[in-house]
Amino acid sequence: MRYTTYTRFAGGLLDALNLEALLERLTDFLLDGGFAGGPHYHPYWGWSGTEDTSSLEALKQALLRALVESGELTPEMVRELRGEGAGDEELRKRIAALLDDLVERMVAEGYLSVGDGGGMLGAAGDPEGRGGEVDEARDAARTVDFNLTEKGLDFLGYRALRNLLGAMGKSSFGSHDTPHLSTGVEAGSASRVYEFGDTLNLDIPATLSKAIAREGLAVPLELEYEDLMVYQAEYRSSCATVLLLDISHSMILYGEDRFSPAKRVALALSHLIRTQFPGDSLRVVTFGDRAEEIPLSRLAHAQVGPFHTNTAEGLELARRILLSQKKEMRQIIMVTDGKPSAITLRDGRIYTNSGGLDREILRRSYREVAACRKAGILINTFMLARDPYLVRFVETVSRIARGKAYFTSTLTLGEYVMMDFLRKKRGRAQS
Repeated sequence: MRYTTYTRFAGGLLDALNLEALLERLTDFLLDGGFAGGPHYHPYWGWSGTEDTSSLEALKQALLRALVESGELTPEMVRELRGEGAGDEELRKRIAALLDDLVERMVAEGYLSVGDGGGMLGAAGDPEGRGGEVDEARDAARTVDFNLTEKGLDFLGYRALRNLLGAMGKSSFGSHDTPHLSTGVEAGSASRVYEFGDTLNLDIPATLSKAIAREGLAVPLELEYEDLMVYQAEYRSSCATVLLLDISHSMILYGEDRFSPAKRVALALSHLIRTQFPGDSLRVVTFGDRAEEIPLSRLAHAQVGPFHTNTAEGLELARRILLSQKKEMRQIIMVTDGKPSAITLRDGRIYTNSGGLDREILRRSYREVAACRKAGILINTFMLARDPYLVRFVETVSRIARGKAYFTSTLTLGEYVMMDFLRKKRGRAQS
């Protein structure tokens, strides 16, 4: 990949920019819910999938908007971008060079990877298409895709987690507490008599007191097996989680992108588990017409599509994944905004019905919920809509699975998921 650097610009504004703050401003763009499969027309909903969110040109345009909104550009640059300047060719080249260098820094520092597609001049700095070199660079940038690296995903996950915990008013982490006690290094309760297999974390004062009470104060003091007392610590369990994400058409309709906040939650959970709960696991399953497990590395580019909602197959796949995990706790966190409207038939065909709650689709969905409960898998559902029939469906799922139902919005989704994961509260949360 060829980069063009303008030495007149180097060492100026570029060095003063906070790259991490700029990346955080790009979160909405980098985790855009998008629309899989390109432009799609629906007779009721109109066109979807017309936005370009994966090309280098789109990235530069997003960078330019972030720089303008953050006030990082000089007044003369802003006037030129608005078409109010004197048509300064050199200034347009400087803006293009800044965007080029910013992308180069993101690649060099490991946040992004860029496909090989030729030259990479900063075309986005020329909004009216003036300047031959800049026009050629824009055409080249439209054929080059970029991807978030593992470092980039982890950075976004950390920022999302920090923001979510800050919104909750607490930032302390811990392991998954249970009502049980065990022996360990950290004392959490009164000591008890040592039993074979316990961690030999002796409560020395209690042990000596028992020996003295039996033998009297004498030297040497004879210790017996039954004198040994050990500290108790809270028993900490490991947990396997599948985040089940709805990618049906409705997740980006009605003027609201409901999928991008779900992706932020997934990245935040991933960072939390990796840094604070290393014994836990997190897997991601998407469900539209069909269900599919996706690696976290693909999460940023996951998109919704012209799909129905195959809840039954999503639960079935999540259950199979969790049964393969040798963890003491297994749970499904399901994020959805619609009723189940599709099932997979025995011959592999997809049966769909969007015109209400289809009895057969519901029956199959409830059967999968019951199978999860039989396998000891907890299902907590986060519903992004409040239609009465959806409320009844979610409450039935929660009753069968003995899980919880959260009726939330895109603004509070992350807080609800984190509170459920960290605090393990009982009962139903209300927004």
